[in-house]
Amino acid sequence: MKLTDISTIKSLFERHGFSFTKSLGQNFLINPSVCPRIAESGGAESSVGAIEIGTGIGVLTRELAERCKKVVAIEIDTALKPILDETLADFDNVEVIFADVLQTDINALIAEKFAGMEVIVCANLPYYITSPVIMKLLEDRCGIKSITVMVQLEAADRICAPVGSRECGAITAAVNYYCKPKKLFRVNRGSFMPAPNVDSAVIKLELYNEPPYKVDDERLFFEVVKQAFSQRRKQLINPLSGYFKIDKPVLAEKMEQSGIKAAARAEELTMENFVSLYRIVEQSRE
Repeated sequence: MKLTDISTIKSLFERHGFSFTKSLGQNFLINPSVCPRIAESGGAESSVGAIEIGTGIGVLTRELAERCKKVVAIEIDTALKPILDETLADFDNVEVIFADVLQTDINALIAEKFAGMEVIVCANLPYYITSPVIMKLLEDRCGIKSITVMVQLEAADRICAPVGSRECGAITAAVNYYCKPKKLFRVNRGSFMPAPNVDSAVIKLELYNEPPYKVDDERLFFEVVKQAFSQRRKQLINPLSGYFKIDKPVLAEKMEQSGIKAAARAEELTMENFVSLYRIVEQSRE
């Protein structure tokens, strides 16, 4: 069954009475080369367990199932169940869970479904939940080895931008706290049905066993990062002093002592600078 063939897809949809749900950001791949590359780049192999988020009609799911020991796919749209029952019928190592990934206990899922296995995540993520899903997987500390996902090109560029560059944003710094991001390859909009308005890219996040940056209160650290980028065009001293109630002269002096220019903007900071800012804020609250 060639699931990237438009006539096959339309036949499946007609047979099972399926229609697109716009609010779920559904775009189905019709480029046959993309999913094998995602699976292979993501580290899919016979000893590994894979979590997929958002199955579509099962194109990537099948590629993972052919390579991995076990695949658990999390799909929110129950209307896809009869289609997936058909397209995945050849595989006994696949389980589809119909649930919202943002409400799913990933640690419990891994403990139950992948005992003794190294686990990877591979997915074609709907654009509207890209950042929440990535941050959930990172923050939950699930013991996942890597996350290989297709996202909107702009999101890929931001996530994989060097910290301290103009393209860097709060998501860049947050991701770099947990892992090493890398953009793998671009996917043009014509690879999908219906075609979205923008191109996509596949990125891979290689997770650290332990974050190289030591902070005692991760929630506060990420709040500092978020506030630092909340007014990108302004010197970061403005949003930080206002949000954390620190007098500007005091904050400016402590920043300079930590090697950060008082006039700096968030996009100019390194990860070490963000850790220093966090420590300044933490100390000001004591």
